[in-house]
Amino acid sequence: MEEHLESLKGHLTDAYERLEADNRLGVLVAATRRFFAIEGLDLAGLLALELFTTIIPLVLLGYGWAVKFSPRLSMGDFLIDWMDLDGASATIVNDLFGTGASIRSVWTVAGLAGFLFWGIPMSAQVAKVWARAFRRERFPFWTEVWRGAVWFVVLMVTQSISLSFVREPTSVVGFAVNLLSFVPGFLLWAISPTILIRNGRLGWRQFAWCGLVGVVLDNLFARITLRWVFPQLLDGWVGFGPIGAAMALMTTCTVIAGLWVASACLGAVLWERKAPAQTVLTSQQSASTET
Repeated sequence: MEEHLESLKGHLTDAYERLEADNRLGVLVAATRRFFAIEGLDLAGLLALELFTTIIPLVLLGYGWAVKFSPRLSMGDFLIDWMDLDGASATIVNDLFGTGASIRSVWTVAGLAGFLFWGIPMSAQVAKVWARAFRRERFPFWTEVWRGAVWFVVLMVTQSISLSFVREPTSVVGFAVNLLSFVPGFLLWAISPTILIRNGRLGWRQFAWCGLVGVVLDNLFARITLRWVFPQLLDGWVGFGPIGAAMALMTTCTVIAGLWVASACLGAVLWERKAPAQTVLTSQQSASTET
């Protein structure tokens, strides 16, 4: 019993010293160190693959449903208009996507269930990212599966609501509506730690910092990425035809996945600095030794 207490005391002392050492660093420096300590580039690469194979097909299905599976409209038309594409880039994007009617056959219980089921591994990967960023031990497999499924549903709902608010900021009203589109994203990233990590209810008020970081990195920067990075990549790879467009999409997914990992790390660092020290230490007592 005494040996156990001594071990626990030593663990708390080490955790406190580590917390103090991190707090002496600048926020961005500490978040960058955390990113590389948890092998953020590798995590982002795996997450990008799952984004490419899960989110994009679901977005296409959602668009097809929104246009009532029109035989004349396609996701390519939407991207061309939204990103102001022209010339060869516009032609490639137009050829890359079928019409809404062409994907109607996938709009079945089996088709949707298949893509939604594929979203569970992606959610588990997100849970792994957040557990490492917050220095927590991961949940058991089945617990992580149902929590990941809940998070994935919240992700799809909030992103759908957010996209419905997006407008061209050509007027004061349009600018105000665009600001409203960030509210669902804030809620998503603010409650993500509660869903995805152990002891997620501790210090929940300070998770608002995670929501703020998520809005800046995963909503604002992600939109800039879609509006700037994707067209630039298309222009550079126009000679590859549809394969070049697919490569541009995959690279864009990699950038977005990297922003997700960076958001988890920066949110974790800010939470550790804003939450009471005892709350942070208590929540990390079960931290995984691999992080």
